[in-house]
Amino acid sequence: MKFDEGIEEAVRSGRAPDRRAIREVVDTAAERLGERGIARTTNRLEADLAGLGPLAGLARQAGVTDILVNGSGESWADRGGGLERVPDHDFESGEHVRRFAVRLAGVAGRRLDDAQPWVDGLLPGAVRLHAILPPLAAGGTCISLRMLRRDAVRLDDLERVEMCTPEQAARLRQMVIDRDAFVVTGGTGAGKTTLLAALLGEVDPADRILVVEDVLEIPLNTGHVVRLQARPPNVEGHGSVTLVDLVRQALRMRPDRVVVGEVRGAEVRELLQALNTGHEGGCATLHANRPADVPARLEALGALAGMSPAAVRAQVATALKTVVHVARTPAGRRITAIEDL
Repeated sequence: MKFDEGIEEAVRSGRAPDRRAIREVVDTAAERLGERGIARTTNRLEADLAGLGPLAGLARQAGVTDILVNGSGESWADRGGGLERVPDHDFESGEHVRRFAVRLAGVAGRRLDDAQPWVDGLLPGAVRLHAILPPLAAGGTCISLRMLRRDAVRLDDLERVEMCTPEQAARLRQMVIDRDAFVVTGGTGAGKTTLLAALLGEVDPADRILVVEDVLEIPLNTGHVVRLQARPPNVEGHGSVTLVDLVRQALRMRPDRVVVGEVRGAEVRELLQALNTGHEGGCATLHANRPADVPARLEALGALAGMSPAAVRAQVATALKTVVHVARTPAGRRITAIEDL
């Protein structure tokens, strides 16, 4: 079914079409479709225009954590055991991938075009979107989807799936009670966000937690939680709000704990300063291959904020207490180390 120019323009300009607009399009053919046809067509258009379209079925499969689409149209999925090809979900052409990526950006409330050739956003159903257009992606438009947890997790849950041992869980609970500042480290897809959410689930519900993220993805459904989300620049290059900006704002909002979803830039300076000025129990995630790499990673990030290695080391020594490392193993995601810095 062809949809009207208003819906097409909404998608192109970075606005998700709402259910009412889709139903109005379907109603124009109601007499021909019949009652059952209206329901089927509405559901299909919602999937095509405001959902994951041809990837919706794959995203609903149990265990799928990531879906990747390459510029040529090849699709891949990770069910927890590494990436595997899913040719049944391939796209017919690179142009089809690009149109799909632009449409997803619109659903996420973002814009994707030649003037803004990449996008990070959150889709309905707790799906994190990243897409990048050519010529930045030399082989064609690339799409990365991460299926985020919508339900809050606790350490008890991680014990049940053997992500941590009872001994590790007891130590982590005590770490939270003692208000030790910590970082959760690991590689991509290792379970850092899931573990961080479980640790925050152990925080006293009376504590006011300020969470700063690029994209809202930490599943926290209880407690006194305030969430701040960064904003990319518009097509004119204005209006950007960075994690640096948001950490500074968070410190003015009377936090008991400051949480940075992922430290990957100059915001490390503001976080370390916060942890050194009375904001105990703060935490963050950090990409690192092993706990021993954390000091060097923090020094590298500090350099982005104009900090010398000596200054970073001095701040870390009094700010951070513990590194909790999580990794993918043949047996699944596991906490492999809990070490004091």
